Amino acid sequence: MIVGIDLGTTNSLIAVWENGASRLIPNTLGEVLTPSCVSVDEDGSILVGRAARERLQTHPDRTAAVFKRYMGSDKSLRLGTREFRPEELSALILRALKEDAEAALGHPITEAIITVPAYFSDAQRKATRAAGQLAGLKVDRLLNEPTAAALAYGIHLRDTETKFLVFDLGGGTFDVSVLDLFEGVMEVRASAGDNMLGGEDFMRCLIDHFFAHNKLPASLKSDHYFMQRLAAQAEAAKRALSEHASASIRLNHNDADYTLDIDESTLERICEGLLRRLRDPVERALRDANLRTAELDNVVLAGGATRMPMVRRLVARMFGRFPACDINPDEVVALGAAVQAGLKMRDAALDEVVMTDVAPYSLGIEVAMELRDSSFSSGHFDPIIERNTPVPVSRVKRYFPVTERQKQLSLNVYQGEARMARDNIKLGCLNITLPGLARDDSGIDVRFTYDVNGLLQVAATIVKTQEAHTLVIEGNPGMLTEAEIAARFIALSELKIHPRDRIEHRTLLASAERLYQQLRGGQREWFGAQILAFEQALETQDKRQIAPVRKQFETLLNDMERDSFAVPYSDPA
Repeated sequence: MIVGIDLGTTNSLIAVWENGASRLIPNTLGEVLTPSCVSVDEDGSILVGRAARERLQTHPDRTAAVFKRYMGSDKSLRLGTREFRPEELSALILRALKEDAEAALGHPITEAIITVPAYFSDAQRKATRAAGQLAGLKVDRLLNEPTAAALAYGIHLRDTETKFLVFDLGGGTFDVSVLDLFEGVMEVRASAGDNMLGGEDFMRCLIDHFFAHNKLPASLKSDHYFMQRLAAQAEAAKRALSEHASASIRLNHNDADYTLDIDESTLERICEGLLRRLRDPVERALRDANLRTAELDNVVLAGGATRMPMVRRLVARMFGRFPACDINPDEVVALGAAVQAGLKMRDAALDEVVMTDVAPYSLGIEVAMELRDSSFSSGHFDPIIERNTPVPVSRVKRYFPVTERQKQLSLNVYQGEARMARDNIKLGCLNITLPGLARDDSGIDVRFTYDVNGLLQVAATIVKTQEAHTLVIEGNPGMLTEAEIAARFIALSELKIHPRDRIEHRTLLASAERLYQQLRGGQREWFGAQILAFEQALETQDKRQIAPVRKQFETLLNDMERDSFAVPYSDPA
């Protein structure tokens, strides 16, 4: 069986296609959203999901989140005494999802469709594929997130001709895709996006506003403990403003109280720059699709950050209509990935559905342009595959060396839209030895092949000799070799993952530790005694004795969260 996985910046989900429909698979805690967080416990075991997210405030030096943004880079994150690459942390999330699915379905999971932002680069896509391998999964296909959302929405419209736009704003990335559905064919007409724009950035605006309002020194931003507590409060306030007219942030630090009361209009004002950035990819996608907003039949929302009222108002203003949000925006991408899994498994219920996609970036090489005086201007970018070309695609162009009898040629490969190569993203370099003939006899055919997974292959053939060269990207910090993947797979397999049957208890304790650190005086002392009582019950390993204590402790935590940490304690003095 093939599963569909939404590997998100903030949360991740896993789904399966069965009985003619997509179904989300809950994790050990019975929740379909698994926070994309990893933490190393004091005993060296790995915590994934909500238990790890609870430790962001209490153990920021041992916990990582938002690492999806670093995929395809050489950045590493230190958790305790260990260093992890973003691929490895993502692999631990995938591994937890895989184990949850295996427990729910009752059989091993070996293959997966994993979603990626449409605007993910070649290196980021290869890093995602490597994460799947490290988790013990065969990554059957990488599926663009807005395309997945379109599949989730469009599957019940297969007999209707319609044009629609998917507006996908997640925790860390923003994607737009324009699609055309006709006669059972779902065709992506154009994609655009911003890999560094998401809900996290709106939260950072709120944090900056908190600093300015309370006149806090910028140096305090290096205090990881303070910043994680503030980030949690800012995220809670941002979410509260999706349902209420105002929200508050209250924080105590070094016996000083800091506050911020904020309403939706103020949040919209301080995030004005981010809202402007949302417009550009939408306009580019519509231009590339050669469509006007009035020609769209629908606008579909995906990604948890689209819950923000200011984002929905922006979309309504841009398109002159209210967007569709019939499917939970947190879940729609995973549900669409499961549809793609069903297509891959050739499920009879999906026989009439055909899916096409496009290349989101232009791909090409660095060239020198000959000027009127026969001199050359170097450093120009020449696209071989233009952005929003339907995939899979293979294109070839012929090039010639700059000088007569040239012996060496460096073929620098880039992706992007800028006129000069230096302003685009370099993917790699292919060094070619030429036969040293006259310029006209030294032509090279450069072929770019871009597949449905968004992965690029480059081949260069010397026309005269038919000698072929294939691009092996060297020196790219975002790439792991197959040997490195194999070695890291073994290392990750040896890590001790916290037992699934005790993760619920560990999650409660992590929540309790977070709340304990926010209390003071008698309240803290009283609550510490409640934690100790729960720990003593766990030490008995008697399920019948643990169950009522756990239920009582969980109720206490929920009440404290709801009542802003008020606990039933009175100082006897």
